[in-house]
Amino acid sequence: MAKFSVIVPAAGQSSRFGGKSSKIFQRIKDQPVFIRTLEAFTLRDDVCQIQLVVSADDTEEMKSRYGGHLGFMGVSLVEGGASRPESVRNALEKVSDEAELVCVHDAVRPCVSQLWIDAVFAEATKTFAAILACPVHGTLKRVSPSKVIDATASREDLWEAQTPQVFRKDILIAAYAGDVQAATDDAQIVEATGHPVSVVLGDPRNIKITTKADLALAAAVIGTLPKPKPKGPAHPFAEAQW
Repeated sequence: MAKFSVIVPAAGQSSRFGGKSSKIFQRIKDQPVFIRTLEAFTLRDDVCQIQLVVSADDTEEMKSRYGGHLGFMGVSLVEGGASRPESVRNALEKVSDEAELVCVHDAVRPCVSQLWIDAVFAEATKTFAAILACPVHGTLKRVSPSKVIDATASREDLWEAQTPQVFRKDILIAAYAGDVQAATDDAQIVEATGHPVSVVLGDPRNIKITTKADLALAAAVIGTLPKPKPKGPAHPFAEAQW
């Protein structure tokens, strides 16, 4: 079984979210966003390491309020950099020797199904570079700073990238050795090296928490996520109501 190291960037500035507290600490059904996200990976047999990358401003709060919880989950903290690429690069320096592949997943994407993780992990094991993504269905407008439409852009062959994004360890480390500051995701960094990146069909429910309205949407979505079929025979009292 291939082993995966998981990097969870959580060092963003939350500028579009607003408020005094980072959006990673916001709650969905009484649980912090980042904890829900980490739980998607903590019980997987193929995950050998999880690193949560947080900003210097959030490090003390993370340690004091959640240090015990993170320790129980087997999650290590890494201090982030001034940009997302710098944060991921900091975590890459600490990737386990046991890992063959590295998965990067946004801390603010708590609505990810195990089935989607299975699919992108499987594809990355075969092609060494794979991401979840969804075809763009809406009409795209290019809009000026004065909020006037400049043009209607073609959506043909356009897909919206999601995470997880998964790569063979050496490929990702080599890609990050170059100039990565302008990149907005890890696939873009690997693409720049000329290595093909496969796309695995994702799901619109795998939303990224960007605004406060997204918290309510995530709370509604979580209960609808597809779940793996139970392994082994069903327990005779599984459906009993006591």
